[in-house]
Amino acid sequence: MEVSISPQFYETAQPKERAFLVGAELKQGRPLLPVEDSLLELERLADTAGLSVIGKTIQRFDRPDSATYIGSGKVEEVKILIEELEAGVVLFDDELTPRHQRELEKEFGDDVKVIDRTALILDIFAQHAQTREGKLQVELAQLEYRVPRLTRMWTHLARQAGGRVGGQGGGVGLRGPGETQLETDRREIGRRISYIKGQLENVRAHRERHRAKRQQTELQVVAIVGYTNAGKSTLLNKLSNADVLSADMLFATLDPTTRKVDMPGGRELLFTDTVGFIQKLPTNIVAAFRATLEEITEADMLLHVIDATHPNAAAQVEAVEDTLAELEVDHLPTVAALNKIDLLPDGGNHTQIFDLPYPTVPVSAVSGEGIPELLVAIDAAMVRYLQPLTVLLPYQRGDLLSMMYERGQVDGEEHTGDGVIVYGRLPKRLVPYFEPYLNGQQIADE
Repeated sequence: MEVSISPQFYETAQPKERAFLVGAELKQGRPLLPVEDSLLELERLADTAGLSVIGKTIQRFDRPDSATYIGSGKVEEVKILIEELEAGVVLFDDELTPRHQRELEKEFGDDVKVIDRTALILDIFAQHAQTREGKLQVELAQLEYRVPRLTRMWTHLARQAGGRVGGQGGGVGLRGPGETQLETDRREIGRRISYIKGQLENVRAHRERHRAKRQQTELQVVAIVGYTNAGKSTLLNKLSNADVLSADMLFATLDPTTRKVDMPGGRELLFTDTVGFIQKLPTNIVAAFRATLEEITEADMLLHVIDATHPNAAAQVEAVEDTLAELEVDHLPTVAALNKIDLLPDGGNHTQIFDLPYPTVPVSAVSGEGIPELLVAIDAAMVRYLQPLTVLLPYQRGDLLSMMYERGQVDGEEHTGDGVIVYGRLPKRLVPYFEPYLNGQQIADE
């Protein structure tokens, strides 16, 4: 007799780590976001990192406790909750000092990981870095963050399998450099940090050469900036038909991408997508990603993408502008794209009112609505910062006339026996090409 046995299927995916969130609010503080909203953002970060959030709590105090940050009473409350909920990770919404982390690890025991917001963001970076430069930047930031925390957390890391940035063996908060880099000897770690910095300088030099070569085309650069998940990559895809990864998660893209875009006036511009900003982004992370952020510092103009649907959009704008000021690029001409209007009622007619000193255009990077108006606004803003000049170009210098049309703005022409008088505007870096023909010089020699 034949016996039929049905195949058995078993779940082989590693279960998500269970995380309990802890937020803190200084009674006299003035945070960018209310603590409840900041915890919601932390929950999204945790989800992006692959954690399953199973609970949260808030501690309000006049000042942080010197030992445990949240105080002994709150620590006992959290211990009970994480035991009941079987949480393996306690995630803090602020950056903990090394002492706070050591004391909390003692309180919660060896089976519970204590991770702060900074470590979580670095873990997400480790998962999403694709280029060699991005991986080096992640490893540098992680090592500099972990050096003063060479305690139990470091022994966890030493047991981690693999040796690549973004390895999966250590779980959330512990991904990053493999075991060959996780020596407990600070001198070895210091040497590793020095080596990575040297490698990043080489990458930076290569990027500078690439940028110089790109600038030989004399195309102006628009850096796309904005809060993480505002839709920057989706917008670049729509503008240029690019294939940049875009997903509904925080820090979906980390490495910069540059694409050429045809503008309404006939000129071409380069648009560069950059890493998203976020509130409570520590200065050392910004410093570690200096090479990536140089794409912003070298830009001619900024396109600030704002999630018009977000309830804390105004606070997100402030966080972005604070970071731009830190990078000393807040002086650049800027246009804002109020994105995701396709998700607003009444076709986006009720977008939030932002008191911004630069033009704002409602758009949908998904449907394409408002994109033509956005390009016109960018073109107009760029033209305002071009240098006006009048030149008499000989007829045989058609290359310069083409450059004027393609890279600048031509306001008028007059044809004479000696050549073409052109009234127009140009980026300042192109003006030297035309200096011999200001006031009709060298016409006779041509």
